[in-house]
Amino acid sequence: MNFSQVAPKVFKAVLALDAAARDGLDPVLLELVQIRASQLNKCAYCIDYHTRDARKAGESEERIYQLTAWRESSLYTVEERAALALTEAVTLLPEGVSDAVYAEAAERFGEKETAQLIALIFTVNTWNRMNVTTRKTPGTE
Repeated sequence: MNFSQVAPKVFKAVLALDAAARDGLDPVLLELVQIRASQLNKCAYCIDYHTRDARKAGESEERIYQLTAWRESSLYTVEERAALALTEAVTLLPEGVSDAVYAEAAERFGEKETAQLIALIFTVNTWNRMNVTTRKTPGTE
């Protein structure tokens, strides 16, 4: 299914939400968050899309490759770790967002940027669910 053609109003609304969620966030951090959520959701299309965008934003291959094991890697900053922990908690919501994960993100990013991160995370989760459900694969428009 080509969601943008079948449900253009919904698609445009998600695009607008996506643009609003990105506002003020570091481009590399933004892509790391989107790649990690897409990995968790097994969205091949989004993993492909966001790894290409991460490279364009200056991200290294090594950090992209190690993202699935970010906790064990020494390549990520304290801020990136807080954002990735929040990404996993929000994406895997049945497990919940612990007070510690939320507090770490809020401490590292402040209230406004934490809100932007949360919006980015639920937006990428929306894209993941849309693309996985409609069987969108890498290399398709």
